[in-house]
This record gives sequence, structure tokens and C-alpha cells, in this order.
Amino acid sequence: QVQLDESGGGSVQPGGSLRLRCRASRSIFSVFIGYTMAWYRQAPGKQRELIASINSDGTANYDDSVKGRFTISRDNSQKTVTLRMSSLKPEDTAIYYCNANQNGQHSWGRGTQVTVSS
Repeated sequence: QVQLDESGGGSVQPGGSLRLRCRASRSIFSVFIGYTMAWYRQAPGKQRELIASINSDGTANYDDSVKGRFTISRDNSQKTVTLRMSSLKPEDTAIYYCNANQNGQHSWGRGTQVTVSS
């Protein structure tokens, strides 16, 4: 398994922006490029949900709830994946988790809190 370290969460007003970053430590480049990377989130009282993913060739997919507002990207040389979030809404408030998937084997970060409130 790979160790994932998230950063960049915080509090922001509605309409604001945040950038989350996840770095895969204990992973060599040739292994990282084979991972499908993703961001999940879990709001209080709700199940964890997949919101964005990016595979090894850079193809990205988004949940409808964030499409057009969030952008996922990856830098294989730095072993990082970034989630740029804009036009944030109160319903985006959640703990955001980084995920690495290699052939069905999942690794998770500890999560970072995002709070959107006026």
C-alpha cells in the first residue's frame, strides 16, 4: 500500500475556492503512474462518496454535484494529485479523502476538513 498525505483544507465562504493536494509517499514513480487517483468526501451523517477521479492517462471523471466547479489533476513526477475547488457551496462541507486504486487495492489518506460557511 501507498501512504497518502493530504493538505489544503480549511474554511471558506460560499463562492470561495480551495485547493487540496495529496502526495503519495513511499511510492516510486513507476508504481504511482499506474494508480487511479481519486478524491472522496464524507459529510456528517452521510456515506463517503466519490467526487472525482483521474486515471493513469489523465482521463478525469466527476460526480454531477461538482462537475464544472472542481478540477482534478495529477503530477506523476511529483507523485501528487490536486483538487481545485471553486464556487464552493455549504453542501460541499465534508472531510475530503485522497484515494489510490491499483487493481482494486485501495489506499486512503487520513482526510482533510473543508468547511463552507458564511
